[in-house]
Amino acid sequence: MKKEQLYEGKAKKVFATEDPSLCIVDYKDDATAFNGEKKGSIVGKGVVNNRLSNHFMRLLEKEGIPTHFVEELSERETLVKRVTIIPLEVIVRNIAAGSLAKRLGLEEGYVMSRPVIEYSYKDDLLGDPMVNDYHILAMNFATAEELATISGYALKINNFLKDYLLRHGIVLVDFKLEFGKTSDGTIVLADEISPDTCRFWDSETNKKLDKDRFRRDLGGVEEAYQEVYRRLLG
Repeated sequence: MKKEQLYEGKAKKVFATEDPSLCIVDYKDDATAFNGEKKGSIVGKGVVNNRLSNHFMRLLEKEGIPTHFVEELSERETLVKRVTIIPLEVIVRNIAAGSLAKRLGLEEGYVMSRPVIEYSYKDDLLGDPMVNDYHILAMNFATAEELATISGYALKINNFLKDYLLRHGIVLVDFKLEFGKTSDGTIVLADEISPDTCRFWDSETNKKLDKDRFRRDLGGVEEAYQEVYRRLLG
C-alpha cells in the first residue's frame, strides 16, 4: 500500500510502503532538459517510461544484472527495492552525440571503436559535473570494488541492449544509468532505462526517437516515444 511521499524528482515520485525495504515509483509526464532549465510535458511519457523500464529490467535480470525491479503495479506505478542511490550518473557512449560530440569536436554520428564510460556527480545545482575514477575514490562516492562492479555491469548492459534494440530497428547511441545499494550492500541497477535516459536512433534513417526531440525542439516528441514503445512492446 502506498504511504507518504519520500521524494519527487523531475520525472518521478517515490512513495514509502508498509514494507520498509520496498517503495513505489510513480512516473510523471513532466519533461525537463539542461538540468531543469527547460521544462514542459510529454503526453503519455510516464506510461511509456514505466513500462519500457520494467521491460528492460526484466530482460537484464535474466542476463544476470541485479535490478531494483519487483513488480509493475499499473501503467505508471512500479514496486521497487528501496536503495541508497550511489551519487553517480554512469554514461555509456557508443556513438558521438550531444555533449561528447561538442566537447571533442566530433561530428554527431561518429561511431567510436569501443564503448566509452563517463561518470557525472549527481548534483543539479552544480550541473552534474563530470568526474573520473580519482574523484570518485577521493570523495568516497564509491569504493574501487564498487566502481569495478558498476563499470562491469554498465558494459554488460550495453552489449545486451545494443544487440536487442538493433533487432527492433533501433540504434543505441548512448545512455545514462544509475545504481543503488540495498540494505545488505548489494549493488543493483536502479532508476530507469527509457527514451528519457537513452539516445535511440532509427537504424535506417537515424531519426531521433528520444528526448533529444524535446531538447532540440524537433517536434514529434510524443510520436517518437510511442514508436519505441510500439516496436518493443507491441
